[in-house]
Amino acid sequence: MITVKDWGLVRFLEVLSSKRSIRGLIYACAVTFFFALILFPPILGILLKWNLIGQIFENPALMSRATSAIYASFAIALFVSIIDIIAGLPMAWFIWRRKSKWLDALDTLADIPFIVPTVALGFSIGLFWSDETQGISSLFGASLVSPGWLLIILVHFVFSYPAVVRVMVGALFDYERTYEEASKTLGAAPVTADRTVTFPILKLSFIAAFTLAFARSISETGATVIAAGTFENGPVLLNNLRTSQELGYESALVFVSFILIAVSCIIYATIRILGPKLKIPVRKVWPVAERKLSSHGLTNLRNISTLLVFFVLILIPSLFVALPTVNAVLNGTLNQALSSTGIWQGYWQSISLSYGIAFVATLLNTIVGLPMAVLIARKRLGGLPSTVLDVLVNIPMIVPSIALGVSLSIFWSNFPFVPEIGLLLFAHLAITYPYFVRSMSAAIERVDMDLEEASKTLGAKPFTVFRTIILPLTKYSLFAGAIMMFTRSVGETGATVAVVSKLKTVPVLLVEWIKQTGLATPMEIGLGCGFLIILSFIILLILRGTVRGRH
Repeated sequence: MITVKDWGLVRFLEVLSSKRSIRGLIYACAVTFFFALILFPPILGILLKWNLIGQIFENPALMSRATSAIYASFAIALFVSIIDIIAGLPMAWFIWRRKSKWLDALDTLADIPFIVPTVALGFSIGLFWSDETQGISSLFGASLVSPGWLLIILVHFVFSYPAVVRVMVGALFDYERTYEEASKTLGAAPVTADRTVTFPILKLSFIAAFTLAFARSISETGATVIAAGTFENGPVLLNNLRTSQELGYESALVFVSFILIAVSCIIYATIRILGPKLKIPVRKVWPVAERKLSSHGLTNLRNISTLLVFFVLILIPSLFVALPTVNAVLNGTLNQALSSTGIWQGYWQSISLSYGIAFVATLLNTIVGLPMAVLIARKRLGGLPSTVLDVLVNIPMIVPSIALGVSLSIFWSNFPFVPEIGLLLFAHLAITYPYFVRSMSAAIERVDMDLEEASKTLGAKPFTVFRTIILPLTKYSLFAGAIMMFTRSVGETGATVAVVSKLKTVPVLLVEWIKQTGLATPMEIGLGCGFLIILSFIILLILRGTVRGRH
């Protein structure tokens, strides 16, 4: 309910929104923020080292490794993105069609891989699938999935799956089912109605989900390094060269980052231009077959298969590293943690820093990302400029996080007055910004412009149109974008390590615990991950309850 005081603020904003100069200023600030803090720093960081790129052409062995790693990155990312759509859509559909409140918890559980730091996630999945003494491999006495490309695919599937589910859940909750219900009253089977009515309306959300999964796979460093073994894709190659300080490391960083950015931009531009024009799905109807597919038995089988995939391939492997938390309650480790004894004092400082940075980054990106999403979705700058802007927004997601961190470090080193906490915030802003803009621009594009035009002809101010039409129809997508930003920030490792030396977020601290023998016991590592998961889970439940309570 809007109070008298709130109503006065609303009226003030409505008056401001009616002024073209104010709207132009808001859009100009959003674009300036994007170029100044999100896009230019990592790109200029690469360009500042551009003169070194020639070194890689003088090293055939390194060039061969680089090209093979780039090919592997794109092959894995494309494959994983397709599998994510196939597996993630039924889960989003299941959550959307929920008939009991326990599915609210399932909806939040789908975000768990986002919450677990990527290095800990890779470590957990490796233990589950590869360790002969633990996890599922212990049942067979041999490693089921050895470190390499197959384990990387499993890891990438796990951490990109939530992005697809979150975007599609937001799209489905924003979706008005009037046309679908109308087709069913005319005799169409549920599968036919979904395929020929719902899917075309949600086409842009499919594209957004695919691109987010693709970008997440292309850029991830921490979990990939843990799962790779001797296999190299782009981020693993950069990490190996950086760790060993091999000759030509910086030239390889520039070359690999440039190719990943250039080719990914071409892919994104192609998807952006041709995607909306694709005539999918096939319009032909098979009444008998599709009515059988819509049967209660096959629907239940689909739902059961969806839940099995989620729990067996996603949730259990993600949480496996935290199982020692149970024993920690019995042997006193939990008491040490709660009393901030020993290593736990630094842990609680790090977790406060992680949540603080995640909250600020999410809030700032939501404020400045919303006008950018409107610019892109409504093509306020014209068709071609809006498309170019849409492609550019994806760049920070494409750059491997370790390369992005190194580039930001190079760029901001020219501004010594910027404190380390500022560098950390800038890195997290750059990493998380595209997730919100991609989610919201796709949601706004789904809103029928005729509704906006009709309200304007009746005298509604631009802010009134946004408040009464756009926001109610896209609020779940806004929430989905905020979740992805917050969880991505909390779990970020690669870029954080590259930009700061003194401050430690909780993922960086957990990396030290995992990598440095004797620094922390497996039980303490598990408990540390467990605290992070539980706290993030509680926060997400509260936020989701708040949003749905206002529905």
